[in-house]
Amino acid sequence: MQLNKQLLNGEERTVLPEKVLQFGTGVLLRGLPDYFIDKANKAGIFNGRIVMIKSTDKGNTDAYTEQDNLYTHCIQGIMQGRRVEEYIVNSAISRVLSAAAEWNAILDCATFPEMEIVVSNTTEVGITLSDDDIHATTPPPSFPGKLLAFLLHRYRHFSGDPDKGMVIIPTELIPDNGTKLKNILLELAKRNQLDESFIQWLSTANHICNSLVDRIVPGALPAAAHAVVEKQQGYQDKLMIMSEPYALWAIETDNETVRKKLSFYQVDSGVVLAPDINIFRELKLRLLNGTHTLICGLAVLAGFETVKEAMEDPAMESCISALMKHEIVPAITDLNIREDAALRFAGNVLDRFRNPYIEHRWISITMQYTSKMKMRVIPVLQHHFHRFEEVPAFMALGFAAYLLFMRDGNVTDDHAAYFKEKWQRLEPTVLVQTVLKDTALWGTDLTALTGFAHAVAVMLGALLNEGASSLIRKVSEETTIA
Repeated sequence: MQLNKQLLNGEERTVLPEKVLQFGTGVLLRGLPDYFIDKANKAGIFNGRIVMIKSTDKGNTDAYTEQDNLYTHCIQGIMQGRRVEEYIVNSAISRVLSAAAEWNAILDCATFPEMEIVVSNTTEVGITLSDDDIHATTPPPSFPGKLLAFLLHRYRHFSGDPDKGMVIIPTELIPDNGTKLKNILLELAKRNQLDESFIQWLSTANHICNSLVDRIVPGALPAAAHAVVEKQQGYQDKLMIMSEPYALWAIETDNETVRKKLSFYQVDSGVVLAPDINIFRELKLRLLNGTHTLICGLAVLAGFETVKEAMEDPAMESCISALMKHEIVPAITDLNIREDAALRFAGNVLDRFRNPYIEHRWISITMQYTSKMKMRVIPVLQHHFHRFEEVPAFMALGFAAYLLFMRDGNVTDDHAAYFKEKWQRLEPTVLVQTVLKDTALWGTDLTALTGFAHAVAVMLGALLNEGASSLIRKVSEETTIA
């Protein structure tokens, strides 16, 4: 039997009013915002459904229609050290509309009084300025163009009523995504010579919020696992997705009207409404992304293929945990980030790294290794020296592994040729000094950090002489003894 609404045992959530217009059909949206909205509906709090907009021409919406827009969300992983398996039928989507074929139906949604929220995930490229013609009868090509046309239609239908503005939350993975989207909308409105009264309404009646999303949503399960879940649940589901248990949607707002419209935040601590969400971005960037970056080269050199495989090795797990808790956490805690919050986040990250259901390959993390080191690691390294004036051993080890990984030049990195040439011409100790001193590469002279270049050179020599696996065991034992 195909998944359908009859299997919901007559639950009335499928007839709730449409409150959310969602640009994007990707698994991140289905596994995070749509998850929170569905959870709130089941708790009788939000009581609204989602109109999903398909913006690309790829694929069709038949699977959604065949399954009454329902899909199974498999939540699998580790939380607080314990294995989690949960299977949810998400009923938050009311229908899926194609922007190319059903543009008028999308514009009709602008006339619904209950429609209050816009959510988007159109990839990072989606929030860019294009010279879209908002007055055309066909949908504008860009996401900001489509959104502006929708808002203009709503403004005209409700005669500029300030109470009919929307709460707009982009989830694209770029800093200040809401601010950037608002600036693009205002510029696009001017280019289309829209009335000043509309531009004023656009700017003041609508709340465009910066947001940060954090959840690994691989999407479809492997075929064998998919078949097991279908047999267990007793139905077939073409739209089934999988995610980890951890979920964060941080939305930047201090507006009470926005809080009321986003009432779904009440059902899950993973939805955070705060006047400043930079703390969440900093924690993710430094503890999750920064740890990935510092460890990925070392893990590859030691022969680990996936993150979970590395976490199953006691010595490697010890190194990863010590790096996070003893070096990164102390470096980033200040008046804005409390130590207990950072340690709690670190614990969540370690659980996520241990997830046995997710195949996160280290080699994929090494892509554009140099730019990741500069953005994610160098600021933490500088903070550590500023606060403690001592060499962080695991950061030095991670940097040494990065230099060795870059040796053969056969890597996906804009600076691959630079490192290949240095390795061909310089012996390791000189190479360390040369690379760390390169301000064009790092934006600063890293040899000015007392003792760091020497520590990196020692670690690099040990990697060359002993191998990564042996060094990891040695460092882990020293950490345990200490």
